[in-house]
Amino acid sequence: MKIKSIHTALGASAAALLIGLVGCGGGGGGGDGGISGTGVGTMRLSITDAPACGYDEVNITIEKVRVHKLEDAADGDGGWSEVVLNPPKRVDLLTLTNGVLEELGETSLPAGQYNQMRLVLARNGGGTPLANSVIPTTTGVETPLTTPSAQQSGLKLKVNMAVAAGQLADFAIDFDACKSVVKRGNSGQYNLKPVISVIPLLSDAGLRVVGYVDTAIANASTTVSVQQGGAPIKATVPDVNGRFVLYPVPAGNYELVVAAAGRVTAVMTGVPVVATSYTTVNSTSFAFLPQPSTSTTVTGTVTPTTATVRVLQSLTGGPTVEVAWAPVDADTGAFQTVLPNQAPVRTAYVANATTAYTFASDAAVAGLYALQAALAGAPPQTQSIDTGALPPSILFSFP
Repeated sequence: MKIKSIHTALGASAAALLIGLVGCGGGGGGGDGGISGTGVGTMRLSITDAPACGYDEVNITIEKVRVHKLEDAADGDGGWSEVVLNPPKRVDLLTLTNGVLEELGETSLPAGQYNQMRLVLARNGGGTPLANSVIPTTTGVETPLTTPSAQQSGLKLKVNMAVAAGQLADFAIDFDACKSVVKRGNSGQYNLKPVISVIPLLSDAGLRVVGYVDTAIANASTTVSVQQGGAPIKATVPDVNGRFVLYPVPAGNYELVVAAAGRVTAVMTGVPVVATSYTTVNSTSFAFLPQPSTSTTVTGTVTPTTATVRVLQSLTGGPTVEVAWAPVDADTGAFQTVLPNQAPVRTAYVANATTAYTFASDAAVAGLYALQAALAGAPPQTQSIDTGALPPSILFSFP
């Protein structure tokens, strides 16, 4: 996931805020670092991924990345700058977790503020491997990924990217594969509904949160994220040893959230991120292992099917965190997620901790959640639920 200082979704995410900052380098001139003046700067791009649920591979093939200063510029307008990949680059997004970046290239372009990005993907042809595809864990069979908008003008992103004269502006495209792949009923087909953010890479010395979960939950069903205001900023899955690396994360203070199947949600508050050093929250000796919990399956339907659904939980006295994402079927609008019944646990970050953290149970909010449906251009809709007394089905409908 990346700046996801707060994430944005093409086609409707719960929050949308993309922050662009100037990369380090020389030259520029002027009080604004040469951003509004004349001259040429350099934009360098890479791509990374958040965890993907239920897939062994999520492949996309990138032909080029285009940027424009105008947010509403049309595909045929002048003023576009491009990073062209020749040959196009096929990337399995699931290899880009735990801080791994895939370089896409760089280009010189006029200094200024860029407010639109287009990610242009290749078409799926008759050859193999497919340009854009998924391999569902349940079948193990490579299946085409339908990406109609990306095959013409490209996946459109609103961004805020500052490129100064004589400087290098380094950005990462964070592609959330889990939230971007949408199943289409029982057709065996999958659509791409991208959830993407763009993050500035200001330093390789820090902007990381590093830690460990117990090897008992070191698997693809465990997600570790840093969040602000109930929105994940960056998320990943632990490696086989339980180690997780959240990178890049903009400097600031965050909640660290551990969500694992069959376990209570664990929240650590006050986790600082700085540009000059890593933030290490624990060691292998004190790996996180939330207590077991029974679970309840929550189902419902949302109209139209382009809406998204996520699950929030408010801890006593705050904060509110996102505990789950409920994929919406592209044909039927049906969604489903599994939530722990037992109370979440919380603790506060301690720098250079030399003992295990003590997590306190927040019994007052056990089983209490808020489902939030979102659709681009409309206010979000929220419904409170108690896993101990669920309605038969939860319905959301946008006019």
